[in-house]
Amino acid sequence: MKELIKNSLPYRAYRKLRSKLIDGYTRPYKDKYDSPAMDLMVETFGYKMAGRGIGLTENHRNILKYQNAHKGKRAFLIGNGPSLNKLDLTLLKDEVTIGVNSIYLNYEKMGFLPTHYVVEDNFVAEDRADEINRLKGTQKWFGNYLRYCLKPDDCTNWLNVRMRYDNYPDFPYFSTNAARQVFTGGSVTYVCMQLAYYFGIRELYLIGFDHHYIIPQEAEVEGLKITSTGDDPNHFHPDYFGKGKRWHDPMVDRMEQGYAKAGKFFERAGGKIRNATAGGKLEVFERVDYFSLFK
Repeated sequence: MKELIKNSLPYRAYRKLRSKLIDGYTRPYKDKYDSPAMDLMVETFGYKMAGRGIGLTENHRNILKYQNAHKGKRAFLIGNGPSLNKLDLTLLKDEVTIGVNSIYLNYEKMGFLPTHYVVEDNFVAEDRADEINRLKGTQKWFGNYLRYCLKPDDCTNWLNVRMRYDNYPDFPYFSTNAARQVFTGGSVTYVCMQLAYYFGIRELYLIGFDHHYIIPQEAEVEGLKITSTGDDPNHFHPDYFGKGKRWHDPMVDRMEQGYAKAGKFFERAGGKIRNATAGGKLEVFERVDYFSLFK
């Protein structure tokens, strides 16, 4: 009976109309998934208007302030691979930088927090909420479904992050207008690339993109959820996804699809993404020596 209803013309018409009025959310973001339809319609309308340059709320107006805010500047997108430990990150102090997740664990070596800081993963947000909520001195960009655990401050921007892979016939989508929405593409860094584009950056350098992951034998694996029982071998700090921390199974093929898509959009706009990682296995982008960028 359920299948008959789903395949009926009225139901399909309803779903089509709903998709126009409400941006989709998927589990585990049940605070959104189970929200009243009217609330989601209002929220979707707000982001649609922001996409047209009209900020109905303080959050939308704040996001709009960053459109082309770094136009003409280069920027560095900081991945969190072990190769970061091979670089002198103090060279980035006066550059536009974008960092993600637990990059703040590297504060002592860097001497600064990134210009922009991005979180879209619910495990990271939940497991690191206290630390993330204490961060000051960086513009924060969070998925708007993370309000249940991340607290806003004067530097917080809530993004409309679209999650539903099965809705994308040409996975992944790339948004050139982050005020309207950004799309997932296998890694939080794909969201960052869309933000960089929105900021007006057309010269983007990647560091710490080792693009290689080991799932330790002793880790607890439940579907796509992995819980660490020891030190993290995949990132610059052993406690990044250390004991008790949860993470999603990294799918490098999805990541590469996203990176390739981002590269095309930058090139169409006369820009370029280059890989300045020390080693690693990411070969989607042209490589450049990190230290040569500061001569």
